[in-house]
Amino acid sequence: TRTAEIGQGTVIQRALPSRYKRMIGAWCFLDHAGPATFKPGQGMKVGPHPHIGLQTFTWMIEGTVMHRDSIGSEQLIEPGQVNLMTAGYGITHTEVSPESETRMHAAQLWIALPDEQRNMLPKFEHYPQLPVVEKDQLQCTVLVGEFLGQSSPVQVYSPLLGVDLKAREDSRQVFTLNPQFEYGFLVLEGNAQVNGHELHKQNMLVLPPGLEEIELELNKDARLLLIGGAPFETPIVLWWNLVARTSEEIRQAREQWEKHDHRFGNVEGHAGPRLEAPPVPGQMRPAK
Repeated sequence: TRTAEIGQGTVIQRALPSRYKRMIGAWCFLDHAGPATFKPGQGMKVGPHPHIGLQTFTWMIEGTVMHRDSIGSEQLIEPGQVNLMTAGYGITHTEVSPESETRMHAAQLWIALPDEQRNMLPKFEHYPQLPVVEKDQLQCTVLVGEFLGQSSPVQVYSPLLGVDLKAREDSRQVFTLNPQFEYGFLVLEGNAQVNGHELHKQNMLVLPPGLEEIELELNKDARLLLIGGAPFETPIVLWWNLVARTSEEIRQAREQWEKHDHRFGNVEGHAGPRLEAPPVPGQMRPAK
């Protein structure tokens, strides 16, 4: 992972995209924030910014964050919950820690939308409860897709998997995999081994399609995020907060954002400034 900053000084570790791997299935972006402690009023403050062509997926482990968007959604996300925002043709949102909040631990991922859905109307969904499977001393929360006989209610548009694995004690397990999926394993806390590969916090291991099972070893209190999916068939252009197919689509969306075009709308009730789009680089080549 590499260190990056979002909003007003919130430091995160970015696992996707990287120079080694752009996407895992339709997962095209993965930020890990925390675990962090801060003074009241010093939490996350991400002002209004646009998205197109993707779903934002927030998994809250500790702390709370208020989501507001341009279609009128207002939702506090709490630990053990998921917020899913489908940008489609275009949406604007904010993410702000409540003034009293002092903790933050979360993963935010983006999911590239297939051609059939990438220009759909935007929508927002909140999932307060997700399936949890206990396997010996391992707590498995099914975030997306199917795992150990349980299905997540989270609605996505590509074949995907997302699982949070938390070890209460030292744990060694063998899990069945879908050989058509590629996989990523990111250590959120503690230490783990994946098929004998030792991983420490913020280490990510990527495995190609073809594997039918995996051996996981987690130390007590370790936490691992498992993501997977069928390789995304269409190359994408990912720039700033936008996912498209061509550089021209990106430039058009940026111009519309800077001109306050109705495509993105406004977040009612937010007092701070909007995020300004950075300059668009030259030719951006689609990748997957």
